[in-house]
Amino acid sequence: MDYTIHHFGDNAILLDVGTEISIETHRKVTVITECLESQDFDWMIEYISAYTSITIFYDPLKLVKNALHDKSPFEVAVKQLSTLISMLEETSLPEQRIVEIPVCYGGEYGPDLEEVAKITNCSLEEVINIHSSAEYLVYMIGFAPGFPYIGGMSEKIAAPRKATPRLKIPAGSVGIAGKQTGVYPLETPGGWQLIGRTPLRLFQPEQDSPSLLKAGDKIIFKPITSKEFLQWKEVNE
Repeated sequence: MDYTIHHFGDNAILLDVGTEISIETHRKVTVITECLESQDFDWMIEYISAYTSITIFYDPLKLVKNALHDKSPFEVAVKQLSTLISMLEETSLPEQRIVEIPVCYGGEYGPDLEEVAKITNCSLEEVINIHSSAEYLVYMIGFAPGFPYIGGMSEKIAAPRKATPRLKIPAGSVGIAGKQTGVYPLETPGGWQLIGRTPLRLFQPEQDSPSLLKAGDKIIFKPITSKEFLQWKEVNE
């Protein structure tokens, strides 16, 4: 497995496994993070995965105990990580989850649907059909708790972020930014083009696993009516 390792501040390592966002690069990121999850490195504080890299934060004091002669904590951590990665196979992926996300498109739930249609020279129905007919991949979780960065959207409906971000975007809003699509799990500011909303709660802090989605999940968007949206909300709240 090809990768490069860099210093990242005083107590972190940046592990690069590629230069382009792709399924192959995501595969490498997933294999490494799944392995880190099962490790008992007492010096590892946490790790954060991204599109093409993983940032690993460590406790230098715990690594000093294992440092030999002139070896720094960084060098000790790199040696252990390199040994770990050398034993991994890129095909050793866990079984992929498929998560269906119901979405009510347009209207009050998708105030930017018409703008996206105008930008992309599509009808409203075409934008909805294209967005809901693909299978997507969650590359990473970030920006806000439970926020999924989702790849695999057709370039036919790619649209730029809004020039002026909104101060409040309702939880569950489904948006487009460039070639990406995503779902806002919480009410936050944001500049993505909003085309719909899901009644699903993507972030549930009361649960052992607060984020409904995780990197590696396969996503399918299912169109629903406004009546179905309200019924779903009533049952699940």
